[in-house]
Amino acid sequence: MATTDEDTFLEQEGCYVALTNSPLNLQSIVDRVRSPQAGAIVLFAGTTRDSFDNKPVKELQYTAYRPLALRTMLAICTALRAKHALKGIAMVHRLGVVPIGEESILIAVSAPHRQAAWRAGEEALEECKARVEVWKREEFEDGEGVWRANRDGVRGKRVG
Repeated sequence: MATTDEDTFLEQEGCYVALTNSPLNLQSIVDRVRSPQAGAIVLFAGTTRDSFDNKPVKELQYTAYRPLALRTMLAICTALRAKHALKGIAMVHRLGVVPIGEESILIAVSAPHRQAAWRAGEEALEECKARVEVWKREEFEDGEGVWRANRDGVRGKRVG
């Protein structure tokens, strides 16, 4: 596990995972998975919305147990890389305060063909939300806050 001031990351054979307190960089994660053998790169950017159930959201706050979260993220990426014959997969989750309109998670996947990239990208997100040791607190404009499960889909069910 490598660490800089605010970043912690792991890399292994075409897989890169990181946790950071800094704003996320879309181009940087795409560059991490770019390959001359890849005909497709899929990028998912999870962004903080301004409301939940019509209640104005001020910001999201994320916390994690870094060593375990990184190992879980790497296990997900390694399994998906093998399952879908990916050229690269990267997953970066932001911690701390994430203001409205900013990204809290980026997932980039490269594969020889688009079908594998699309499938792997969706699976990576669902697995991350279901398994990674990251916790989310929604802070509302009225001063209230609530801890939420870090998932909003139904595992194994494709979005409609």
